[in-house]
Amino acid sequence: AARNRTGNRRFSPVPLGPLDSTLRPYQKEGVYWLAFLENSGLNGLLADEMGLGKTLQTLTWLHLRRSDAQAVGKPALVVCPTSLVENWSREAETFVPSLRRLVINGPDREPLFAKIPESDLVITSYALLRRDLEAYRPFLFSVAVLDEAQHIKNRSTQNAVAAKQIHAVNRLVLTGTPVENSVADLWSIMDFLMPDYLGDYEAFRSDYEQPIAAGDREGELAQAKLRRKIHPFLLRRLKKDVAKDLPDKITKVSFCPLTLDQQRVYNALLEDSRRKVGDLVGAKGFDRARFEILAILMRLRQACCHLDLLKDHHRPGAYEAPSAKLDAFLELLDEAVDGGHRILVFSQFVSMLKLLREELDRRSHSYCYLDGSTQDRMQQCQRFNLNPDIPVFLISLKAGGTGLNLTGADMVVHFDPWWNPAVEDQATDRAHRIGQKRTVYSIKLIAEHTVEEKVLEMQRRKQAIIHATVGVTDEAVMQKLSFDDIRDLIGLS
Repeated sequence: AARNRTGNRRFSPVPLGPLDSTLRPYQKEGVYWLAFLENSGLNGLLADEMGLGKTLQTLTWLHLRRSDAQAVGKPALVVCPTSLVENWSREAETFVPSLRRLVINGPDREPLFAKIPESDLVITSYALLRRDLEAYRPFLFSVAVLDEAQHIKNRSTQNAVAAKQIHAVNRLVLTGTPVENSVADLWSIMDFLMPDYLGDYEAFRSDYEQPIAAGDREGELAQAKLRRKIHPFLLRRLKKDVAKDLPDKITKVSFCPLTLDQQRVYNALLEDSRRKVGDLVGAKGFDRARFEILAILMRLRQACCHLDLLKDHHRPGAYEAPSAKLDAFLELLDEAVDGGHRILVFSQFVSMLKLLREELDRRSHSYCYLDGSTQDRMQQCQRFNLNPDIPVFLISLKAGGTGLNLTGADMVVHFDPWWNPAVEDQATDRAHRIGQKRTVYSIKLIAEHTVEEKVLEMQRRKQAIIHATVGVTDEAVMQKLSFDDIRDLIGLS
């Protein structure tokens, strides 16, 4: 079994149906590996580097018929961070639409538990699993999937304790970080996958954790022994390992449901916006009201990013959960830094960049920063490119979207969408350019069911008009939008 990793041998292919033409070769190999483990009665840890499609590989495997009679016909359960629940649901809808999905989320979720037996795929968050554990106890799941293994790495946390009480025939853990490097984390993850395989925690501590921490020859032997025990159940590919199968740039949209605080504020703003736009157009006509409408749209877009951007609406710090996107970004950041990635973060709102800067300071992350008022632009760029210990560069889209060479980064996060995707592409190209030796992973954070999602739709629908817009000013875009476009954006009847 110790050689059952994809670098050492090929696994027997299994029929993948319509997804056969969608998956890249290494992704197919990942699904074959999952099927091999399942057929052997074993569980595993898929630890591919971020951006390589662990969600797609998992959904493809979940779509296959289960090999254990006990699991056939039972739903699968996916537990993930709150910020990823909607992404799992959307990816399932896109790639495995025949699976009946049930998302257990939100304050009115109690009636949903009765629907579990008639579902194929149940998706919830760690935060809610802890609260709803009693409701899950009666069910046996075909598979329990834990996404982002760092949420159970501490064996004594509520997440770890709750996850280990799920009843499931098969188990799978996903992570983008190199778990082999963290001995203490491994015990908790393996205790979920295969209880007792590494012994109880005290034995593990004396056999592995303490000798490895002490170093010297005994530590090396303990590390080698642990690696041998873990490797049959661990699959990790890096982008450089599968470069021949990859494009030079991977782009992903990550949907973030608003927090309850954000939803309340956004709904009130939206109602107010519809009324104001209707009144303005009625009084002045659309052409003469364009710039006031622009300001109204701006407030909606700011509410999508962080409630503290609405300084005239309330005092900063007034809300407990002011930004779903900030939560999603911090999840991404942790995974990226653990995996040795370096990130460019673009926002059109300088005030948002300053909030991100405060958060990075709070977490003691070093970073570079550039907005329109930055005097030492080139020094900031050189510092980032020459110092691999700086994981993040915060950049204003207007000030740093063009003309900079930042190939020290291999990840780009667009914190908020710009009207013209060509402007976002130019910003991504700060990292994705000649001299970049790695695949660049570009992520757009989009507040779900908001004006941001409508902007995304508009980018696709009105590509020709939007591409004709020069520059990165709202005013230039506003000149190109019709009243029908505005009605679409804010849902004005």
